[in-house]
Amino acid sequence: MTYDGEGVRVTVVMPTYDEAANLPRMAEAVLALPLPGLHLKVVDDSSPDGTGQVAEELAERYNADGPRMSVLHRTEKDGLGRAYVAGMTAALDEGAEYVVQMDADGSHPVEAVVRMLDAARSTGAGLVVGSRYVEGGALDEEWGRHRVLLSRFANGYARTVLGTDIRDITAGFNLWSAATLRDVDLAALDSAGYSFQVELKYKAVRAGHRAVEIPIRFEERMEGTSKMTLRTQLESAVMPIRLRLRHR
Repeated sequence: MTYDGEGVRVTVVMPTYDEAANLPRMAEAVLALPLPGLHLKVVDDSSPDGTGQVAEELAERYNADGPRMSVLHRTEKDGLGRAYVAGMTAALDEGAEYVVQMDADGSHPVEAVVRMLDAARSTGAGLVVGSRYVEGGALDEEWGRHRVLLSRFANGYARTVLGTDIRDITAGFNLWSAATLRDVDLAALDSAGYSFQVELKYKAVRAGHRAVEIPIRFEERMEGTSKMTLRTQLESAVMPIRLRLRHR
């Protein structure tokens, strides 16, 4: 599938697993953005709650006047990173100039996509991070102290091991230029889970692409529960060390 939009071609890639309750509101908000060239690509990992079917119904509705939304169905749930690789690769093949990573649970502020695109175009950055940990960034007050400390520790740990200046290296809300994603070689990434966020940023910066951060307020998810597991936490802890050893 290809699409032609006015203005800059931006694809929001949104992986889903059991997000049927959240997806309609997220699709409506994303497709209401004042970006004529924007396309929403949902990547569903065969959600047992019927998210894939909800996504297809939404796509049929929003595509009445042109292809604004598409759904990529995956038969295997093998990690957030793999879902993003599939969605990003498809977006590049379809001609996207910029690709946005966004969660389907409402934790990422949709309005910030416009600010992220403006930042990328005005600075020439290959990566714009929606950051919780730069001046003006914030976490929802509903986050408990334990979660806040764990998040800050994970960021500090990864930044220290990798020697990076990106304040929110674990952020999942990012905008990428097509050139940056092609340079990184998505198919060669090792991470399957949440550590994908760290690996992709690290390799992009090492490849010479500039990263900038803009502040966002990270909200508590609207409905459902987090998909973070012990396995993904362990992968996230090991990945920075593996990256550093490989590239020293």
